[in-house]
Amino acid sequence: GLNAEERMVLMEGVYIISVAARILDMHPQTLRKYERLGLINPGRTLGMLRLYSPEDIRKLRLIRHLVGNLGLNLAGVEFTLNMVENLLRLKERLSSLAEGTPLEAEMTQEFDRLFRGMDLPVSD
Repeated sequence: GLNAEERMVLMEGVYIISVAARILDMHPQTLRKYERLGLINPGRTLGMLRLYSPEDIRKLRLIRHLVGNLGLNLAGVEFTLNMVENLLRLKERLSSLAEGTPLEAEMTQEFDRLFRGMDLPVSD
């Protein structure tokens, strides 16, 4: 079974490294490597277990796609991650400006179309 700290983690919707690795079908060592390279920054429990948020999982899926399917090197991955983060922030800002207007849904569709066109898995 899980200890109290691990049970708490599951309730918060974050994952310890073994669970995250299973979800992503990646080796835990690969997740540690991406952290070492500064591509992701998982949280930590008091016991120093790595905690992967849904956001970390999304980012790792994207990294896996960029490296495995597109063959990008580290510089390419970093560039793409930054670009995607900037686009997601722009989407958030524009969505909050358009909130409650007919434009809101159209903007969401446009961003979704943009990410699909780039063949990037950025949403769940």
